[in-house]
Amino acid sequence: MADNVNHPKHYNSDPSGIECIDVVKYRNFCIGNAIKYLWRAGLKGENTQIEDLKKAIWYINCEIDRLSDKPRKK
Repeated sequence: MADNVNHPKHYNSDPSGIECIDVVKYRNFCIGNAIKYLWRAGLKGENTQIEDLKKAIWYINCEIDRLSDKPRKK
């Protein structure tokens, strides 16, 4: 039986067999989320890859802004 709360199918779809959380839990929020969106890009369904990549870019830009002491534009 699928466990869509704790282990949705796209969580374990990476060819490495490694779950993304095992890597990103050691990073800060923005970097972890960027990695997560890159890791799972396109795995949640058809036509989601570009959206996932844009989300990763958003989190990367957010972290750049934080490090640059620039407020994030909404």
